[in-house]
Amino acid sequence: MKFSRRGFLQTAGIATAVALAQPANAFAAEGEDAKMPEPIARLKSRRAEAQPITTKEREQRIERARELMAANKIDAIMITGGTSLVYFTNIHWWMSERLFAIILPVKGNPFYVCPAFEEDRAREQIAGGPGGNNAEVRTWHEDESPYQRIAEGLKDRKLSSGNMGMEETVRYVFSEGLSKAAPGLRMVSATPVTAGCRMIKSAHELQLMKLANEVTLAAYEAAYLSTKEGMTQHDFGDMVQAAHARQGFQGGASIQIGDNSALPHGSAKPQVIREGTILLMDGSCTVEGYESDISRTVVLGKPTDKMKQVFEIVHKAQSAALAAARPGVQCQSVDAAARKVISDAGYGPDYKYFTHRVGHGIGMDGHEWPYLVRGNTQIIAPNMTFSDEPGIYIRGEFGVRLEDDMYITEKGAELFTPQSLDLEKPFDRR
Repeated sequence: MKFSRRGFLQTAGIATAVALAQPANAFAAEGEDAKMPEPIARLKSRRAEAQPITTKEREQRIERARELMAANKIDAIMITGGTSLVYFTNIHWWMSERLFAIILPVKGNPFYVCPAFEEDRAREQIAGGPGGNNAEVRTWHEDESPYQRIAEGLKDRKLSSGNMGMEETVRYVFSEGLSKAAPGLRMVSATPVTAGCRMIKSAHELQLMKLANEVTLAAYEAAYLSTKEGMTQHDFGDMVQAAHARQGFQGGASIQIGDNSALPHGSAKPQVIREGTILLMDGSCTVEGYESDISRTVVLGKPTDKMKQVFEIVHKAQSAALAAARPGVQCQSVDAAARKVISDAGYGPDYKYFTHRVGHGIGMDGHEWPYLVRGNTQIIAPNMTFSDEPGIYIRGEFGVRLEDDMYITEKGAELFTPQSLDLEKPFDRR
């Protein structure tokens, strides 16, 4: 799983991320024979339910990319290591200063450019994707230019001029190198192609995301039912990690307690769970490369009336966003629907208490296109997937955020997981 988003690479989540790298027994610090809490121990593995994406599906993605390239007048695209490379090829490649890339022309066979000493490793991975054993690989030695190899491959395909699309995470040094080696090319964004493919999910992708969300919600509930006063945020995070592992997946959460919950991405300072104190959990797991992203706000013991009031407002805002998300509307309208509920309830204006957008696209990356934010006029379409995560953050007191992931249907939007309806019974299914 990639824990690059939010708290996992920020200070607030470093300790939890370290815990995620440890063995599945998150209670080893208490001794090898430490008893796992019963709510976690009774979870069952769901690993067998996760079916990997097939080569045929990746081939269909490449054909869809070519349709979008033609529509956007892009003659070829370049993709280096990262999520889009996995999406189209099933190749997992560590990024470094040495260029490894796939070049996908709008017509003709794609080809790879690879350091010569890495060819065997590259071909091993390429064979497991659309290229199979017959893929074209152009290698370069350490004293040679990878950009010249790309220019040669494009020239052989009669593409010495035209629009060359760069996937959004391609490093500037790579695009600059190619522009010098092939001055007849015009460098443009490949986002209309790569995001255009990735933001519309297949039925298989939706199944994987549904499983990821169900696993994370079950992990949260098991950890919540195992909570005791005096635990730290790291103790709770360990339980969330262990509960994911019991279900056969790697996952975790950033945990914020008390007034730290008023910081949307939290604090690294030590925190202890006390009776009547809010706890905000925010995390995910990955199922065959597809992410969940769920937040739950809970209280050990009795919440105050103000906590319950704020929770109810946030719940109404989440429901308003869900109702507003449907095919044919602009992404910004979903944010506006949730923000109006919160402002009308006295927690405005604008970003004063609800300090972030209401949601983001989600899929193979925790945050991806498109985004539910003011100013985004992108039209929502069926099979897009988003987080729905309004919040109210009262500095010095507490914060409440409710987050579930939703998918767009022909008629509206549905959540992958049931909403949290009650601060005192946050996992009730009524």
